[in-house]
Amino acid sequence: MKIAVLAHIRHPIAEPFKGGMEVHCHALCRGLRARGHEVTLFAAAGSDDPGLIPTVAQPYENVLPFEHWHGTERLAAYQFEGFASAFDHVRAGLFDVVHNNSLFAPIIGWCADAGIPCVTSQHVPPFGAMRDAVTAHIERPGVEVTVTSHHQISLWPEACRGLLRVVPNGVDTSVWRPVGERNDGVVGEHLTWVGRIAPNKGTAEAVRAARLANAALRVFGPIEDSAYFIREVAPHLGGKIAYEGHLDSARLQQEIRTSRAALVTPRWDEPFGLVAAEALASGTPVVGFARGAIPEVVGDCGILVPDGDVTRLARAIDCVTNIERTACRERALSRFSIPRMIAGYERCYASAIAANGTAGSPRAIRSSISAKALEALA
Repeated sequence: MKIAVLAHIRHPIAEPFKGGMEVHCHALCRGLRARGHEVTLFAAAGSDDPGLIPTVAQPYENVLPFEHWHGTERLAAYQFEGFASAFDHVRAGLFDVVHNNSLFAPIIGWCADAGIPCVTSQHVPPFGAMRDAVTAHIERPGVEVTVTSHHQISLWPEACRGLLRVVPNGVDTSVWRPVGERNDGVVGEHLTWVGRIAPNKGTAEAVRAARLANAALRVFGPIEDSAYFIREVAPHLGGKIAYEGHLDSARLQQEIRTSRAALVTPRWDEPFGLVAAEALASGTPVVGFARGAIPEVVGDCGILVPDGDVTRLARAIDCVTNIERTACRERALSRFSIPRMIAGYERCYASAIAANGTAGSPRAIRSSISAKALEALA
């Protein structure tokens, strides 16, 4: 199949990844190619992908930082121009399907109007523009919408819920793996916390809990909110607790596989929790807040406490050694592998293509291509 993947353009799809959306998009393209698909990635310049067509010359965080420009007409125009240019390429490229992996809502309607099968993946809870676009178009032929967890379905308008498909994120279990397979260290006593350092990720609660438990904690990730870091996180650093910067995946993999547990502390309705899945694949149990989809990902391979309860989080840290690390690995292999994720998306592609063909594409040549794509998927 010939697949166009549209990425979010706040950051490049490149190491060190700024967040879960960038990690997921990189894995998606690699996983699709491993299955034999021809993939073109539309993303910000600087992205690391062999099939890249730049959507914009600069990620918008470089020129219009989200913290200062969020909600402004100028940022909206920058995104619109970039995605409009990308869509011109899509219309001319005779793709079998578009995988809209961005947060740009108009793509859904643009594809529906052009008769191009489109699968839109939702990586955040429904916000205004995206909620409205999905509600308006989800029943149109060729439109498929995925969410990353069953928990997310409950956050959408009731009219959409029965039409949303759940495709959990996948992690590369060949690199996110336990210690001992390649003479790569031993499990230590330290904990890890990985993510964007911002209030909705609960960094402050994690460092406070580690301090209460007298546990060693290594914090990794980009500082997204510097004022929050200075005010809420930095005062708790020192001694056994350290901020160690924003690392690439290979170094993070080593840190997580050798850690006693991974702290995952969302203060919002986490749509999935990629860090939790990566930890489980590494054989590392999770200690964290039972918020959003985290209970769905972690299952019985960790200890989760009520949202924001730092005291109980500290107590859970002391008990986490009771979790079998082999069970963590087995859970990730059975539920969160990249081949499993790709198979879920392929079913969505087939459904979008079949529905679009039934409705009749405005371009006869596209119908012919889609028929061949369905044969390939079958």
